[in-house]
Amino acid sequence: MDFQASTLWWVLAGLLVVAELLSGTFYLLMLALGAAAAALAAHAAGGFSIQLVTAALVGGGATAAWYLKRARAPRSAPAASNADVNLDIGQTVMVEAWDAHGLASVRHRGATWTARHAGPGQPRPGAHLIVAMHGNRLELAAQLHG
Repeated sequence: MDFQASTLWWVLAGLLVVAELLSGTFYLLMLALGAAAAALAAHAAGGFSIQLVTAALVGGGATAAWYLKRARAPRSAPAASNADVNLDIGQTVMVEAWDAHGLASVRHRGATWTARHAGPGQPRPGAHLIVAMHGNRLELAAQLHG
């Protein structure tokens, strides 16, 4: 059985896609694009050197473009303080009193939670915003009135 160069490039592209699915590395898909472009160059009767250059330019260019896109994208907040991950972030709770260690017990969602003061200055009773959650402890900052 005689394989053509385009068949080998398509097989390589498929193997790269499988490797990406197993590893979760999106960059392997960019390299698979390069292998697919090389297969198309082989179908167009391009020589082996043209196929290699096509694979390198398309795969490397796509990888570089994806890297630059991700590097310029804003980073999301850590999960403990990300409102997209935890819907309690940004909710208001009432603090009756703080202890000497900067801790308080607050009612939230029908349960009593331990809260820690995470904002600037001394903790004071009143309305506070949940700014983060660490396990079963709320991190609170005073709610600004404006």
